[in-house]
Amino acid sequence: MAARQEKVQQGGAWIVGNPGAAEVAAALFVGSVGLLILGLQPVLLGALYSEGRMTFDELALAATLEMIAIAAGSAVMALAFAPQGLRRKAACLLLVLAALSHLTAIAGSPAMIIGVRTLAGLAEGGLVAIATELIARSARPERMGGIFLTIQTTAQCLLSMLLTLLVVPAYGSAGGFQTLAVVGIVALAAVPLLPRRYEGIPTAGRADAGIGGPMALLALAIIFTFYLFIGAIWAFLEPLGLASGVSSQTVGLITAAALAAQVGGAFAATLVERRLDYRAAITLSTTGGLIAAGLFAALPGLALFWLAALVTGFVWLFVVPYQIRLTIVADPSRRTALLVPAAQLLGAALGPAGASLLISGDDVRAVPFFGMTCLAMTLLLLAVFCLKVGHSGISRSALENGKDTAV
Repeated sequence: MAARQEKVQQGGAWIVGNPGAAEVAAALFVGSVGLLILGLQPVLLGALYSEGRMTFDELALAATLEMIAIAAGSAVMALAFAPQGLRRKAACLLLVLAALSHLTAIAGSPAMIIGVRTLAGLAEGGLVAIATELIARSARPERMGGIFLTIQTTAQCLLSMLLTLLVVPAYGSAGGFQTLAVVGIVALAAVPLLPRRYEGIPTAGRADAGIGGPMALLALAIIFTFYLFIGAIWAFLEPLGLASGVSSQTVGLITAAALAAQVGGAFAATLVERRLDYRAAITLSTTGGLIAAGLFAALPGLALFWLAALVTGFVWLFVVPYQIRLTIVADPSRRTALLVPAAQLLGAALGPAGASLLISGDDVRAVPFFGMTCLAMTLLLLAVFCLKVGHSGISRSALENGKDTAV
């Protein structure tokens, strides 16, 4: 343990272990496969709706349950299973995911599709945990998290274009899900490159450290409320566009551009992670979200609607690496950092449900105000967090140098 601490204090890349470049790339790639569906849901679920295989309410239920299942799967895999036998676990999860994608393609009823996609979410969450475990062991988790986000969002964009332009027009939703099955099989090629295991993270010396500590719960609440806003705005983007006089076709184009803005946000976070404090980054991202929500609430013209959507896409992923740092400050054991995807996905899944409670008929003007309320709560919780951090005397530099861990 003393050697590990010495390595971190000398500026090593990892707080424990020393994975090679190929191992890092394989872990981040496998984790990205687990999150592909998040960028493909509009294409695949839209195809199911167009073919009459599911109603709108059934689609909403399928999407929500799959996101919640990814959150649950990532949390269970990260917390309940030892970080050993990674290659065997990854191979099993990829095979299960491929099989479930194939079953989705041939499913004969909406109930079967909903059930299969929920199970698929559990497997996807397990794959996400493999990448999250790696990021939690990095001495610079913001940078590693930014790289992960850039990889996953780029993959989502490329596969989304492939499905939209070639696969779905020719083979329908079944072809789209069969393509996902093929991706799962192809991803098996990365399994031999994965680390065999992750070394255990040193135990934190602070008495309040741990997932159940008040600081950890506060950090997760900050992440959750931010993604309530993201989920609500994203789910109702097309109705908000129609209310602003923007056509459905144009909203589809804006959605694709917003995905590209997510890539830009992830890449920007990777570039500036050393120069931007996590508190400033989360505050700026939340403020950007408030501006975007305010624009949506004003039912703007086309140009401002574009701007609001692009800002939403940018902050969506820009903030993630700094949320990882937030959880590490809250809990130096880094166990809470493993729950970042779960908090994000749970918020994104429940945001539309929360906003829908305020909607009357076809009037969606309440959605941006719901989003602004969630973001105001994010800022309030962040202020409380910063006050507590100041009173506890925890410093960013101490955490980065490994001085907040017991060995």
